[in-house]
Amino acid sequence: MIGFLRGKLEAIYDERIVIDVNGMGFNVSMPVRELELLEPMGSDVKVYTYLAVREDAMQLYGFITADSLELFKLLIQVNGIGPKGALALLSAMSVEDLRFAIMSGDVGTISKAPGIGAKTAQRLIIDLKDKVSVRDMLNTYSVNNMSAVPSEMNSARAEAIEALTALGYSSTDALRAVRESGADEAADTETIIKLAFKQLAR
Repeated sequence: MIGFLRGKLEAIYDERIVIDVNGMGFNVSMPVRELELLEPMGSDVKVYTYLAVREDAMQLYGFITADSLELFKLLIQVNGIGPKGALALLSAMSVEDLRFAIMSGDVGTISKAPGIGAKTAQRLIIDLKDKVSVRDMLNTYSVNNMSAVPSEMNSARAEAIEALTALGYSSTDALRAVRESGADEAADTETIIKLAFKQLAR
């Protein structure tokens, strides 16, 4: 199994890249969102990979973070969502937004991805809702932003997000408002909610 590839970024196409690893070019399909985050062509890059094997072909799928790869692996376990469907979902929304849509049962948001209908979105939510959590998203966000977040801070933010969604805000708006609230590490749930309201009022 190929866990990751590290090499020179040789080419970027609509939904794939070519990486030169010691003189061998690897075609790697990637979410459009992650293609936009790559370094310029000619740079050294590292992508975490999943090798999909069929009777007539093999295809590498690549991701900038291991977290994106893990969510991809969860998605392809859902009946009716193969690697291409999972790639479409991760191209249409961020890892954090997709996790929150799953957790909050947001069929409408998930079904906006190309090739993903309402029935498939419902099946995805049923199959994965117990495998993702707000804390997972906050942990991912802190890792991506190069900072360690204490578990009690994650708990306060998770409670704030849940409170905002209970008040009728969409899962995406609630998550973004809390993430952008500017609350310090010691902030409690009530303080975070108040700061999040200021973001939502803009």
